[in-house]
Amino acid sequence: MSNTVPTRVTVWSENRHEQEHEHVAKLYPHGMHGAVKEGIVENLGAGVEVRTATLDEPEHGLTEEVLANTDVLTWWGHMAHGDVDDEIVERVHRHVLSGMGLIVLHSGHWSKIFTKLMGTTCTLRWRSEQDRELVWTVDPTHPIAKGVPHPIIIDEQEMYGEFFDIPTPEELVFISSFSGGEVFRSGCTFRRGHGKIFFFSPGDQDYPVYHHKDIRRVISNAVQWAVTDRPRRELPELLRYDTNEFFKGAGYQGATAIYEETTA
Repeated sequence: MSNTVPTRVTVWSENRHEQEHEHVAKLYPHGMHGAVKEGIVENLGAGVEVRTATLDEPEHGLTEEVLANTDVLTWWGHMAHGDVDDEIVERVHRHVLSGMGLIVLHSGHWSKIFTKLMGTTCTLRWRSEQDRELVWTVDPTHPIAKGVPHPIIIDEQEMYGEFFDIPTPEELVFISSFSGGEVFRSGCTFRRGHGKIFFFSPGDQDYPVYHHKDIRRVISNAVQWAVTDRPRRELPELLRYDTNEFFKGAGYQGATAIYEETTA
């Protein structure tokens, strides 16, 4: 019997298209978040505990308690980025910097949390005309690419193309090509603070991409990759060390502290 503690995953989605558009509801009867969850459980089984959270829940389903008990958060958004409360974005940002993994899916590239972490516009070229997408593996030794074909063939998908305004990825795992000849950096890793981030573009609401077995495998691989190996969650901290003292740093706010002038 394995004593391995399951990875705690929270699958977040707007859950707006499914409520407003009948064809999306037919493609994703349990919501897009439901399909992503099913794929993770399908691949990782007892190795994960997966909950879902959606935009219209109190605090968007991302309370302090939920995030504190989330090893990896997946994020899908599209039509309502502006409805995400800035306070919740700050909360998620703090947890990522402290070591929580983040998987940003498809149009989550334009979410408040991803643009905040990247520090760029994260804009791109796009077209939604039932393009064929080929997802090519750039780094076949990367754990996120384990067990997936080269290329992954997606018969119907929205086109995302360059220029994609993101920082240079730390690792480029996948690039995609489309019917119109466009190419796109579709699988990229980043590190911010103590947290690991993976952006993976396949997954528009108008197509059944999250039912695709290879896409599900990539997301599941990314969940495993994004788990921190640090013993506890904590923000990077500025510490002052005396000369020759290597292990006992003292907390220091320095110039970030509020200056209070005192008089005798």
